[in-house]
Amino acid sequence: MSRIGKLPIAIPAGVEVSVNGSVVVIKKGSNVVELDTHNRVGIDVAEGNVVFSLKGEEAQDKAFWGTYRALTANAISGLVTGFSRSLEINGVGYKAAVKGDILELQLGYSHPINFNIPTGIEISVEKNIINVKGSSKQQVGQVAAIIRGFRKPEPYKGKGVKYSDETIIRKAGKTSKK
Repeated sequence: MSRIGKLPIAIPAGVEVSVNGSVVVIKKGSNVVELDTHNRVGIDVAEGNVVFSLKGEEAQDKAFWGTYRALTANAISGLVTGFSRSLEINGVGYKAAVKGDILELQLGYSHPINFNIPTGIEISVEKNIINVKGSSKQQVGQVAAIIRGFRKPEPYKGKGVKYSDETIIRKAGKTSKK
């Protein structure tokens, strides 16, 4: 029995949830999110709640039950409050700037790195902190991971791009033998 799947999702004010076959449609204003469940779970919208139910008794069905419930809850939460991820740039001469819909990064290479900001994502830069915001948890996390991948933090001096809540375990440098 899925402990996640059996929990109902409360629908906040201003959000409309409807079911078209196996597709859950979530609307808030002009923003629309569609989640296709591929007819693997039962969906019921009633009394301000979205409730998911099992369609079969196989292990795969139970896994999809919790997964689609979590994806729907994240879509509703993303439309209401949004998701954000902060990245920190450490290093001499390392900097970032947003120019239109391009994030320009100077990360110690011989050339600047220009990253095209995808639609649905907002990026802002304050000193050495890059803030990535959006309504899709997956897209925010993916964009933050791509930016971090341009110069991963190294363990000796801690230079590079890291998540603001990430701790870099530092290694000792070389020691001389006497």
